Amino acid sequence: MGKRILVPIDGSEQSTKALDYVLTEFPDAETTVINVIDPIDVGYSSTVGMPGYSEEWYEDSKARAEALFTEARETADEHGATLSTATEVGRPSQVVVDYAKDNDFDHIVMGSHGRSGVSRILLGSVAETVVRRSPMPVTVVR
Repeated sequence: MGKRILVPIDGSEQSTKALDYVLTEFPDAETTVINVIDPIDVGYSSTVGMPGYSEEWYEDSKARAEALFTEARETADEHGATLSTATEVGRPSQVVVDYAKDNDFDHIVMGSHGRSGVSRILLGSVAETVVRRSPMPVTVVR
């Protein structure tokens, strides 16, 4: 059985670089890209209290994940590779580690950061938390 690699993607330049790294360095790996919908993100909007907003926000988040998967598949096609995809809901660092453990991945490759500015400082580093909590090797791409 070949290597199984999980690549969290969020649309950032760093997550794109992480996917490129995997497709270049591990061309025979079974690669899965995961996008984690973080329900905390809904709390940063001024429209959060409007009726129906959370459902709309969730549907928009799922659509954004699908757009990210389309881009990832196009990148994989350029490398002659195929990808599996997964969308999960929760705290990104915890979801990534749990998903990797629960699905027997051998390796996690992720971007160094996705957020920027104040939200990055307030929310902490997802990559740092994944590195600390993951039982399997984690490669962080800058």
